[in-house]
Amino acid sequence: MTKPSIYGLTYEQLTDWLTDRGQQRFRVDQVWNWLYKKRVATFRDMRNVNKQTIELLEENFVLHTTEEEMKQESKDGTIKYLFKLADGNLIETVLMRFNYGLSVCVTTQVGCNIGCSFCASGLLRKSRDLSSGEIVEQIMNVQKDLDEKGAGERVSHIVVMGIGEPFDNFTNLMDFLYVVNDDRGLNIGARHITVSTSGLAHKIYEFADTGIQVNLAISIHAPNNELRTSIMKINKAFPIEKLMKAVDYYLEKTNRRITYEYIMLKDVNDHEEEAIQLAKLLEDHRHLAYVNLIPYNTVDEHSYYQRSDSETIQAFFETLKGKGIHCGVRWENGADIDAACGQLRSKQMKKKNVV
Repeated sequence: MTKPSIYGLTYEQLTDWLTDRGQQRFRVDQVWNWLYKKRVATFRDMRNVNKQTIELLEENFVLHTTEEEMKQESKDGTIKYLFKLADGNLIETVLMRFNYGLSVCVTTQVGCNIGCSFCASGLLRKSRDLSSGEIVEQIMNVQKDLDEKGAGERVSHIVVMGIGEPFDNFTNLMDFLYVVNDDRGLNIGARHITVSTSGLAHKIYEFADTGIQVNLAISIHAPNNELRTSIMKINKAFPIEKLMKAVDYYLEKTNRRITYEYIMLKDVNDHEEEAIQLAKLLEDHRHLAYVNLIPYNTVDEHSYYQRSDSETIQAFFETLKGKGIHCGVRWENGADIDAACGQLRSKQMKKKNVV
């Protein structure tokens, strides 16, 4: 059995693990610093850590359980990585360049069971959750790639919007968030991290109760149950009424703005009627709501869905604005590579005759 990744331990978990094995507490800070500040390639590179601690770490952990399988670079600076896990499974991670910094989109599961009818991620069913270490390693792999280029760039933002439903892997998700947010390590600010959910209402309550300052995004994609169920089967389990009740709890508990992701599907959910319904749905807490309109990236297997026309997207935007809803349009990064989430992985799996 493959040893677990050392990156899966939070600072507190590493502290307990080392002190339980007779190591002095200051060793924790040494190891943590070597992992996240100096980003060593092996435990042996931790030069001021004693031999006993090094051997203990080597016997029980590894630094790398993933390796780069493939990398696509876009003209706009977006990089899509395909990483191979220790069990041979493939996952996607994406680096995006914005004027405010470098943002990495991470994956939380191998495959996805949410089954949104327009999405490339769900073409391959979920086979397992990623460990917290496998999620952290995605950030570490990207950061080490940046380090090797020597430009002094660092990952400054994270979006948990890759393959899988983050809240369906809740414990590992939270450990990941605590690791990357820790100011003794990568120190990526909580307000620079966004977690996206398809609407697992019971987990929204749990997320609110953690008290973490990480941003929340909800993939809404339709303003009524009939339409939402037709494109997102998760709506059968968590219909809009149940979802919005969880939203009310989250807002009361945190007073933090929620982003609502809305993918623009031509002649499906992009009419003025849906824009009016969406504005109505959000009107009671519109001061803490932001709608992100997302032009659809077409997927071969879902060719019956097409991107809404630019004029239609603009009209939808104007209707929301006219109703007092804060909103914007998120044009895609990496349009000249496999831009849709899960698309690169799906293509590579087909080449390997997995699907």
